This record gives sequence, structure tokens and C-alpha cells, in this order.
Amino acid sequence: MEIDKAIRESDDRRLKTKYNNAIYVIQRALALYSIEEVAFSFNGGKDSTVLLHLLRAGYFLHKGEHGLPNGGLSDHDFKCPIRTIYFESPSAFPEINSFTYEIASTYALEMDIIRLDFKSGLEALLKEKPIRAIFLGVRIGDPTAVGQEQFSPSSPGWPPFMRVNPILDWSYRDVWAFLLTCNVRYCSLYDQGYTSIGSIYDTVPNALLRANKSTEKFKPAYQLPDGRLERAGRVKKIYNSVSGYSDVVSNGPNNLKTCQSSTFTASVLAVGDEILFGNIEDQLGLALCRKLSSVGWTVSKTVVIRNDIDSVAEEVERLKANNDMVFIYGGVGPLHSDVAIAGVAKAFGVCLAPDEAFEEYLRQCIGEKCTGDRTEMAQLPEGITELLLHERLPVPLIKCHNIIILSATNSTELGNQWDCLIELSSSNYSGPLILTDPFVSKQLETSLSDDVTANPDMGHFLLLLRERTQTE
Repeated sequence: MEIDKAIRESDDRRLKTKYNNAIYVIQRALALYSIEEVAFSFNGGKDSTVLLHLLRAGYFLHKGEHGLPNGGLSDHDFKCPIRTIYFESPSAFPEINSFTYEIASTYALEMDIIRLDFKSGLEALLKEKPIRAIFLGVRIGDPTAVGQEQFSPSSPGWPPFMRVNPILDWSYRDVWAFLLTCNVRYCSLYDQGYTSIGSIYDTVPNALLRANKSTEKFKPAYQLPDGRLERAGRVKKIYNSVSGYSDVVSNGPNNLKTCQSSTFTASVLAVGDEILFGNIEDQLGLALCRKLSSVGWTVSKTVVIRNDIDSVAEEVERLKANNDMVFIYGGVGPLHSDVAIAGVAKAFGVCLAPDEAFEEYLRQCIGEKCTGDRTEMAQLPEGITELLLHERLPVPLIKCHNIIILSATNSTELGNQWDCLIELSSSNYSGPLILTDPFVSKQLETSLSDDVTANPDMGHFLLLLRERTQTE
């Protein structure tokens, strides 16, 4: 099998490990279920393309282990009998449809074309076929990945089947390392700057791959420097209260005018026994409130809590439901508070998992001076974490949905981190904050006595106010 041979001959140790783990999951599933009881959901994207070739390699090796003849066939001649499901949609890119049908023909896939929504299509398929497990190309960081494991039963309300996720722990870098190392075909859209493909209505080329500012040409997807920004090419919809329709706003080009008239609320959460004991005076909360007001945000609450995971989780649970954004800071040293991170994970009901990219930043920041386990220090809330990267930040800030965890311990560090947040929010892709007009207050003074202002001649009083305002 050429795929297996390409990986074995590669010098990429990380890719080999990811490949071996994925093959193990596939072979485990093939041992648990018969070939008639498994299916593969293919959508033409990069992740499902990777999974297609992993399944073919996994089935090839599975047959070999069970003494079944492989016949010395080439990759194209070898036929994998796992049933393939394709949900065809009128909103899919033509390139996706073309690629899917070409792949099905090339590898002689037994493909079921379903023209219903995912849930209804599965219900119909599972009534007709004895399918008990479905291979999915879900990766950590995908919106549907939260709470999933490599083997996860379907959610309540869905038809019963086992979700098998062989590439759940793969990163964007891993996906492209596999595709390029194995030299397999992928959809042509990825060579046009698309990094995460949805429908024709919610997907544009990733602005971070634009060749230069004066052109509409884009670099290929595998050149994206930070895989965490692969969804920057997805667009978001803002409801138009006048027309009732949604305007499409790209996650790439900045578009803040639609939010200029909105009011956003934030809460500030300080974590630290040293503040509650009165050992230090909290200056960061006051400074953060001023900075939020300067970009038009209203601070609804500031809270100081104990250095305790449960306390953090309980307060985050309350604040995240009632605010557009929650800022957390606390702890000592150059890193984020472990208690704050663990508390946020508990509030969202997810586990902590090692983050390879964050671990690399820790290595560069503290190097060999670190006396602890960097892998343990780099554990972040699984499936909901976004690293906010900036060249002036030695360690990225952490964003989990509407929670931003700051690592600042003094005003200088806070000023630097805030400036980086603002630059990220004003850049050419969707940033962590929506910037609005700052609040402006005006003060009117009058020399009238209390008796007059209590019962004024309204016409005369308004005239005085107008004249006073016009002179300011």
C-alpha cells in the first residue's frame, strides 16, 4: 500500500505517530463491526480526504493481519468496500461536487448520495442499511468536536450509531503533512486560498493567505502559518433588524461599521487570594474597566474570587451567560493562571488537554528554566480554545468562546496585552473584540438657583441650556 509506505519512509515522527494512532482506531472499529455495519461520511474537504486514505490503508492492513489476500494491487486498483455516504447540497461548491465524484470513480467507492439534511438522511439510511458505526473526519477545534472521543455514541435525539473519529487529535498542520507527504489529490479550492470549506454562502478565501494587498490572488492552504486560523475564511451573519435578513460579513476583511451603534457588556474577574487578604491592591481591574470604556464597552460587574477551581467555574458560569465577554486575570509569573484555565474548562464542561502549539510557546518563553512538566503546563480547555497570537506577546493570550484569560500581573503588561488585543481586533481578520465608538460624556453648568431649576419657565430654561451647549 503506497500510503503506508510513504508514511513509513517519512522523517516526520509526529506524522508517523498520528498515522499509527488513526490506523489503530480504524482497525479497532473493523474488529468490532463487520464491513456491512460501518460507513464513511465523505464531504470532499481536506479532513475527509485524509480519512478516506487512512481507511483504505487501515482496511488493507486489516486484511493482511487476518490472512486475507491483498493481491499486490496498487493504490488505485485496491478497492475498499466500506460504504461511503455523501450528502449532496445545492449550496456546495461545484469544485467540491466534482472532486467527490472523481474520487468515487477513481477508487471505486460504494457511494450513497443523500439529498436530505444530515439528520434526516441518516435516519433514512439507517432504516434501510444495517449500519452501526460511521467514520467521521472530526478534529478537535471543530464546532462539533466538543465532548467527543475516538468512539462516541450519537447524541440524544439522533438515530443510534457509533461515531468513530480516527483523526480527532490531528491538527491543521497534521492534515497537510499527510496530504503532501502521501502526494494525494485534494480539492482544487485549497490551492485558491480556501482553508476551511463550508457552503458557497459562508466561505471565502482566507485573507491571511492573500498574496499581497493589491491582488485577489491567494497562496495555497498549506502555507497558512497558524492552523488555528483555518476558519478565518468562514463568514458570519449579522441580523438586520430593519430588513429581517442577514448580512454576510467575512471573518477576513474587517467590517466594524455594522456594530458601531451596538452596546456590548463585559465583566472583569480577578482570581487571587492575595487580593482578598489585602496583601496587594488590585490595580488591573480599574485599568481594564477604563480600557473597555475607551472602545465603547460597558462593564457590568467586577469580581474578585478565591484562587480555587470551583470558585472560578461557578463565577464564569454566571458571567458568561450574561455578558458578551468576560476577562480573567490573576496568579503570579509570566503565565496564565492554571486555576483560571481549569475553572474555565469546568464551566464549559470540557476536559483539559495538552496543546502542542501552546507548549512550543512555553518552551520558547521559559526554556530549560521550567522545573515542571511543560506538557502539563500546556493543558488547555479541549475543543474550545483559541490562542491569540501577536508578535509582541511572548505567550499567546487564551480565548475560550467569550472568555479571555490574560496573563498580566502589572499595568505595563496589561497595557501591552490590551494594545495587542486592539490590533488583532482591528486587523484584516475577525479579532477577539468588536470595537465600537467610545463613550463621550458632557457636563452642563448653570448659575440658576435651586428654586428656579426646580420650577423653571421651560422655554427660558431650554434656551439657556441651548446657548450653553453651543459655546462648548
